[in-house]
Amino acid sequence: MHCNEYKLSRRSMLGATAAAGATFMGFSVQQLLALEGTSHAPKAENVILFWNGGGMSHIDTWDPKPGRPTQGEFEAIKTSVPDMQISEIWPELSKQMHHCSLIRSIAGTQGAHGRATYNLQTSYNQSANLIHPGFGSVVVHEKQKVGDLPAYVSISGRAPRASYLGQTCEAYFVGNPGEKDPYLSFPEGIQQERGNARLERLAKFNNRFAGSNRNAALEATQTSIEEAVRLMRSPALKAFELDKVPTATLNRYGDTAFGRGALLAKQLVETGVRFVQVNRGGFDTHTENFTAMRNHGEIMDPALASLIEDLAESGMLEKTLVVMLSEFGRTPKINMNAGRDHYPSVFSCFMAGGGTKGGQVIGSSDENGEQPQDRPVQVPDLHATFCHALGIDSAKEVITPLARPMKLVDGGEVVTELFV
Repeated sequence: MHCNEYKLSRRSMLGATAAAGATFMGFSVQQLLALEGTSHAPKAENVILFWNGGGMSHIDTWDPKPGRPTQGEFEAIKTSVPDMQISEIWPELSKQMHHCSLIRSIAGTQGAHGRATYNLQTSYNQSANLIHPGFGSVVVHEKQKVGDLPAYVSISGRAPRASYLGQTCEAYFVGNPGEKDPYLSFPEGIQQERGNARLERLAKFNNRFAGSNRNAALEATQTSIEEAVRLMRSPALKAFELDKVPTATLNRYGDTAFGRGALLAKQLVETGVRFVQVNRGGFDTHTENFTAMRNHGEIMDPALASLIEDLAESGMLEKTLVVMLSEFGRTPKINMNAGRDHYPSVFSCFMAGGGTKGGQVIGSSDENGEQPQDRPVQVPDLHATFCHALGIDSAKEVITPLARPMKLVDGGEVVTELFV
C-alpha cells in the first residue's frame, strides 16, 4: 500500500526549499523552477549591446503593421524565416534573421527618457537615494576577466556607472572607434625608458600614501591607474585598432561611426572583452520620423547584417549575445509633424546568439501596435533572460558599501522560449 502524501516530485522539492534560498550546482532554486522542462546550459560568454538612445519606433523596425492605419511609410519585407517580417529599412539584416529572435511584447512603464533609460539599462526604476549599476557592470562583476583589455567597453557614448559594484566594473570609453586613445601612450617627447621611470616613481609614491590612508576613492583611483598602465603595455591593445582591417570588410560594415563601432565590437569580443556597448542616438523622432528612420536603416542595416553573418561563420555567435534595445517605442499614431512620440506601453527587443534559438518571434502586440497582445514581457524579465544566457544568478545579492543587500536584477522571469 502506498501513501501519496509521502510522494515528493522534483518541483515540490524545489518549491519547498525556495524560501530557504537554497542553491544547486550554482543555480538558485528560483532559476531551476523557471527552467524546468528546458535543457539549456549557459553558452554566452560575451555581450554586444546596441543602445539606441531616444526611443526607437517598434512599428518602423521590428514590428511592422502592414495595411493598418498605424503602418506609416515603410512596407514589411520577408526574411530568411518563413512568416517573420520586419521593416524594409533592414534589407540585408532580413537575410540573417534565422540567426536572430525578436521579442515584440515588452510592456514598459516609463515614458520619460531619463527614467526609461535607467530602467532598461539597470532593470530597476530610479530612486532618490540609490544608483543601480548598469547591466554591463553586472556582467563584468560576475564573469571572470580575460586578458589585459578592459572587461567592459562603451563605444560612441557613455555607459551607466558601476555604482556599488566598484571601479573594476566601470566601462572603458571609446569616443571614435578606430582612433588611438592619447591617454594610453606617453606624451610627445617622452621616451619609453623615461616614461616607465616616471610610472615607477608614481607607483612608489601612491603605495606610501595608500599605506596610511585607507580610502575607497583612493583605492578606486589606484585601480584605474594600474589597469591603464597594464593596458598601455599590452599587445592586446591592437584589438582597438581598425587601420589593418581590409577595405572590403570596412565597406561591407560601412565606413561610418556605427559601422566601425560594430566592427570594433566584434574584434573586442574575439579578444575576450566581456561586454561591449555600442551607442547611437537620434531616435527621438517627434518630427520627420520616416526620414530619420530611413537614414538610420541605411547606416545600421549593413553593419548589423555583417556582424551577425561574421560571428555566425566564425562560431563566435554561439557564445556572444547580441542585443539591440532602446528606452521605449514610439506612438502608433503619427502626429501632425510626421513624427511619432514617446510610447512605453509596448515595444520590441532584437536578440541573436549567446545560446538563444534564432528565427523566433516571442510575444506580439495588437493589430495596431498599441498594447501587448500575447506573452507580455516585463523589463526585469529581459535582464533575467540575459543573465540566464550568461549563467549568472539574477537573484544573487551583493552588499553595497552601506551594507545594503541588493539583487543583481529587480526580479523578473527568464523568457525560456528563447532557449527551447
